[in-house]
Amino acid sequence: MFKNAIVYRLAASWQPDFQQLEQALEAGRFQPCTATQASSGGWTAPRGHAGDALLESVGGQWLLRYQQEKKLLPAPVVQARVDEKCAAIEAETGRKPGKKEQRDLKEEALLDLLPQAFSQRSSLWVWIDPQARWLVVDASAQGKADAVVSLLSEHLTGFALALLDTHTSAQAGMAHWLLEQQAPAGFSLDQECELKASDGSQAVIRYSRHPVEIDEVRQHVQQGKLPSKLAMTWQGRVSFTLTEALQLKKITWLDVVLQDAGDDTSGFDADASIATSELGQLLPDLVAALDGEGRSAVVGGEAAPNPRMSTVLPAQEKQEAQEAPERAEDLPPWE
Repeated sequence: MFKNAIVYRLAASWQPDFQQLEQALEAGRFQPCTATQASSGGWTAPRGHAGDALLESVGGQWLLRYQQEKKLLPAPVVQARVDEKCAAIEAETGRKPGKKEQRDLKEEALLDLLPQAFSQRSSLWVWIDPQARWLVVDASAQGKADAVVSLLSEHLTGFALALLDTHTSAQAGMAHWLLEQQAPAGFSLDQECELKASDGSQAVIRYSRHPVEIDEVRQHVQQGKLPSKLAMTWQGRVSFTLTEALQLKKITWLDVVLQDAGDDTSGFDADASIATSELGQLLPDLVAALDGEGRSAVVGGEAAPNPRMSTVLPAQEKQEAQEAPERAEDLPPWE
């Protein structure tokens, strides 16, 4: 549970209400794709049992699960059907279909093929901390997180939030730590980072299984190559990769976390408790390491202006976000 974390701050104007949220989720319950539907997304029971509640509370932390189904239609298969239709028109009329007509034929081909297409399902977790006012989405792509936030906004009156923002950007923070060859308090630097040139050359340097606290890395940063990813460990308990967009990827609970949990380290409740407890402590420390929350954090009862603000997306953008490519996640063992 929670291999990635895209982190939001809930607006003070929205007061979390468990029953209200539970009722709102019902309006967006997941429905499988129809025969001619390319994709479908919605809420499913976190515990994995059909008919169960769509919102679970574990230790006062709220867990949701978003599920998406997509029909898999390889482009060559669609193009082959279009070519067949074009050939039939040419044989019947003696003319080749133009570009506009070919686009229409492609839409027809998609409708023809969708009922025969295989379906792929993937899911991601959503965690709401109603006290600390975090909302965390287990997505490796921003488009997926936007689709989740949009669905929540669609059915929740007054719901607003902003992406986590800090006084010092994640990229500036990572650059400083690499220049100083020292991680902030409570963290350590691991053996992986990615540096990108800032001069438009698109040069990229990657270090994997290699020390990053070395003069070579420092020189690259001094020469203008800025970190876009940096592997770190928090308190010897959680390893992760921090990105320039202030996202956490490749989150891994280390052995000490499982040892502290004792014998009960499997099942939904144990997974939820570990994830929310560890991230609930890690996130404030990360914010402190980046000099606190920035001006575009949630203030004055509303989310302050933020170029990365995610509230209600227009319908077209929501559909595009839902269709954004992302790796398929394995379903949890309790299903």
